[in-house]
Amino acid sequence: MHSVVIVESPAKAKTINKYLGSDYEVIASYGHVRDLPAKDGSVDPEADFHMLWEVDGKSSQRLNEIARAVKAADRLILATDPDREGEAISWHVLEVLRQKKALKDQPIERVVFNAITKQSILEAMKNPRQIDVALVDAYLARRALDYLVGFTLSPVLWRKLPGARSAGRVQSVSLRLVCDREAEIERFTPREYWSLIASLSTPKGESFEARISSADGKKLGRLDVPDEATATALKQAIEASDLKVESVEAKPGRRNPQPPFTTSTLQQEASRKLGLAPNRTMQIAQRLYEGVDIGGETVGLITYMRTDGVDMDPGAVTAVRSLIGSDYGARYVPGAPRKYMVKAKNAQEAHEAVRPTDPQRTPKEMAKRLDDEQARLYELIWKRTVASQMESAEVERTTVDIAATGSGRAIELRATGTVVTFDGFLALYQEGRDDEDDEEAKRLPAMARGDALKRVGPVASTQHFTEPPPRYTEAALVKRMEELGIGRPSTYAATLAVLRDRGYVNLDKKRLVPDDKGRLVIAFLQSFFSRYVEYDFTASLEEQLDKVSNHELDWKEVLRAFWRDFTGAVDATKELRVTEVLDALNEILGPYVFPPKPDGSDPRVCPTCGTGKLSLKLGKYGSFVGCSNYPECKFTRPLGGEPEGEEGSAAGPDGVKVLGTDPETSLQVTLRAGRFGPYVQLGEPVEKEKPKRASLPKGWSAAELDLEAALKLLSLPRLVGPHPENGKPIEANIGRYGPYVSHDGVYANLDSAEEVFSVGLNRAVSVLAEKKEKRGGRGGSPAGRALGDHPDGGPVTVHAGKYGPYVKHGKINATLPKGVDPETVSLDEALKVIEAKAASGGGAKKPARRAAPAKKPAAKKAAPKKPAKTAKRAAE
Repeated sequence: MHSVVIVESPAKAKTINKYLGSDYEVIASYGHVRDLPAKDGSVDPEADFHMLWEVDGKSSQRLNEIARAVKAADRLILATDPDREGEAISWHVLEVLRQKKALKDQPIERVVFNAITKQSILEAMKNPRQIDVALVDAYLARRALDYLVGFTLSPVLWRKLPGARSAGRVQSVSLRLVCDREAEIERFTPREYWSLIASLSTPKGESFEARISSADGKKLGRLDVPDEATATALKQAIEASDLKVESVEAKPGRRNPQPPFTTSTLQQEASRKLGLAPNRTMQIAQRLYEGVDIGGETVGLITYMRTDGVDMDPGAVTAVRSLIGSDYGARYVPGAPRKYMVKAKNAQEAHEAVRPTDPQRTPKEMAKRLDDEQARLYELIWKRTVASQMESAEVERTTVDIAATGSGRAIELRATGTVVTFDGFLALYQEGRDDEDDEEAKRLPAMARGDALKRVGPVASTQHFTEPPPRYTEAALVKRMEELGIGRPSTYAATLAVLRDRGYVNLDKKRLVPDDKGRLVIAFLQSFFSRYVEYDFTASLEEQLDKVSNHELDWKEVLRAFWRDFTGAVDATKELRVTEVLDALNEILGPYVFPPKPDGSDPRVCPTCGTGKLSLKLGKYGSFVGCSNYPECKFTRPLGGEPEGEEGSAAGPDGVKVLGTDPETSLQVTLRAGRFGPYVQLGEPVEKEKPKRASLPKGWSAAELDLEAALKLLSLPRLVGPHPENGKPIEANIGRYGPYVSHDGVYANLDSAEEVFSVGLNRAVSVLAEKKEKRGGRGGSPAGRALGDHPDGGPVTVHAGKYGPYVKHGKINATLPKGVDPETVSLDEALKVIEAKAASGGGAKKPARRAAPAKKPAAKKAAPKKPAKTAKRAAE
């Protein structure tokens, strides 16, 4: 019997094909094959939420191949991932095959496996089932909700809040978390407090430290010594006292290991310990799941990495316990296997935790077969899994209370220490912390009640101030989203990536800082769509979607209830005037935009005219602060910044941001928004003469651009110097494809826009020589970096092309997708991209068509002028 098996990726297809043998043909769908078109009407609430699906060009070619294979097959097996998205991909493939009439009477089976190993695959094939309709319904409900929120709410933002890019069901609530934390930090008022620490020694001369714990019969908390006067009085009393041990209490304790990883805990720990962004963690985990070559066989190293379950297969638990016993000894193996339960809200424990498929494959052994990032992530997963089944660590917590008498005041000090008496799981693994402030366990010297203690030096009296709550790291935000029940494990990484891509948040020292755009969007949504950015509402909606997947709710009922209320909120904004929007934003963002002044004066008084009032304004290109006396007073400034001169530095109502005056020409330098992005301009047009302009390079922020940087851009091209070989000039400039140096018709890319202003002659000559060498003569192309051999033969290489990095095999050149780093791209990733390009008809150029014989005069009328003009405009 010939069976066709459908999986998502070619890497999985290749591996699974080896396990199943010649009776099976395994084909990759390359992920989702259909999606909702990015246009209004793809989900129609008036037609009971009918959804229009669209197949893109690449998927169409692939689906045709699948249909041809299925027509000739005796059985169809859908073996996509074991989660909601995997179920949806199988459903989409099946729907398309039915439309193409590729299915006759072949049996259709759905199989799922949690690991890409021979045993897991063969076991799954023995236990087929049908497509889980409830999981598909839950997917449809989520996809429809996300589409309806995005395509209904985003246009409202565009109309009412210039500069805003989009809103989303989960995205906006996650952004609110970041903005709320920032507002909390801004509202925070530091509080002064003092600590008093005495260095003491025992009768045997062993030293330790003790802190003040009570005075005059009152216990002192961390903040109960509020000022220097109080601290000084207590310090003097301690130093004038006799010190004696009043009590020693030692309590045994246990520290238990953490459960094996879920998707979110893996992302959190990889962020803390490895410095990996959640999105990058999932990319690496995907490779480990799909497998690496081990002794000529491709084997999946970890189980499926999108899960919120913490359970482990009994066989895996047995294997881990056996490993612990052989490597660490029987003392480190608990009497019974550990069983974990998920504490997170809405957890669906349908899948195993993320674990190694075979714990006998140690990190040391696998490091030889993996790249650095893969090896480090595998080691993290392996250690966490093994540690989760190890014995608890045993500790002893000791508390010593010390009486200070003889000064006329009753004062007590306290010393604490924790000693690990048995390391248990700590011998292998200890969980990281967001605050990176985990104190090391410290042992106290032996003491007994009544021991007299000596003071070693003066008592340390130190001033402190309370600190605001820290900004979220990506790991901390993922943890908070999970606690609140916002989003699902598979969405966390994508949600954070969207917030950064939209420019709503920035990363500063690994902490998430909301951008002005992000704060404006949240302020607008809280004012006019408050329900849809409430944490409880979003979590409740997630619970309903989970009930759909559990066969407890009808998915269209969920959509109907949501849409009824949501459309009412949207309709209420149709007549909303800009002044109402501004009033609401001024109210919510007032403390941020107009913080109190140290002298107590009104922060809204215009510093230029002295009579106008400052308020938030909406211009063509975004938001800014301006004076109520405009146009007489042209004072403007950015939302959270200070003005740079009389006319400020923010975009005014006409969309032009004045940066200052060029000292050489006395012309005004302005920042403007054009069709192709922001640019700077020197002066204004004079008759038909255009002013000098320069576009902002990629990565430069228009909001942070100052006069000095603008003048640098306007000064280009920059003469680097004469070439030592022929004396012809070498210039540095920024062009359409990035920064470069040029000499005598040769152009060589530079690493960054900043290098254009600093590159020296030696460096310029070097990169130009390298470019010539790579070209191998006029019109040649760089040799590229070898990634390995294609399964069909021939090398696969990665190149830096004119239109971005690409991979090459034979005559196929395939552009790397956005976000894939050409420096770290793997052979498997390259093969996927090449196969997709080949499937879409890419490859060798088709021979040019011969020109039609010029026999018929009518042939000259074939190219009217008007379409040529249109083509030129499109190319611009």
